[in-house]
Amino acid sequence: MNLYVLITLLVIAFPLALSFDRRVAFYTHWKAVFAAMAPVSAVYIIWDVLVTERGDWSFNPEYAGTARILGLPPGEWLFFITVPYACIFIYEVARAYFPRKYYRPNQQKTPFAVLVPAGAAALLALAGMIYFSGNDYSFLTLLFFLIWILITLVWNPWLFRDIHTLWFMLLSQAAFLLVNGILTGLPIVEYNPEAIWGVRIITIPLEDLFYNISFLGLIQNLYVRMKGYKAPPARKEGGR
Repeated sequence: MNLYVLITLLVIAFPLALSFDRRVAFYTHWKAVFAAMAPVSAVYIIWDVLVTERGDWSFNPEYAGTARILGLPPGEWLFFITVPYACIFIYEVARAYFPRKYYRPNQQKTPFAVLVPAGAAALLALAGMIYFSGNDYSFLTLLFFLIWILITLVWNPWLFRDIHTLWFMLLSQAAFLLVNGILTGLPIVEYNPEAIWGVRIITIPLEDLFYNISFLGLIQNLYVRMKGYKAPPARKEGGR
């Protein structure tokens, strides 16, 4: 077992151990979790295989070992299982432990609370794709970020104003910064400077943030559809 495998297994250790917590009962969600993970992880693995072959990034054999499956080390394959599992666990913890806010009826009828910020983010992503078209990884992360925004707007627009999505993203990104900081700090993953725009959060390329948001956001879209989750109900007139 190399360090990369160990890190990816540690990512899932705590969520797996707490999957039988009575209030969250995450084990009852396993079918939907893995069904949502499978197609999204498959797309991102294909992306990973292709860009690794192209040279956008590489894996340090000192920490990732020398074994490769389609050019990817075992730790990288485990990443696409353990990370989404842990983060959907975070989403269910947020649903179980954080109160859900109601929306006023007039907020339910107007799309502007969702369309304006989501549309602005989509336009910025599109502008970034054009500007950074020469940086392969930058372009692809912004493309998938844009796809996530558009799919959510069409399929589950309520996710953009659901308090549980906010907690899901905030806590997932906090965990991401910790884990990815190790991966890029040692480094286990090394990036081709010509594939990225060079802005980093300490040692983490900024593109990784957009990558992680789109990856987890697309899985969440499938997951909530499979679970039948809906927008929070409107507050009744005169209600608290």
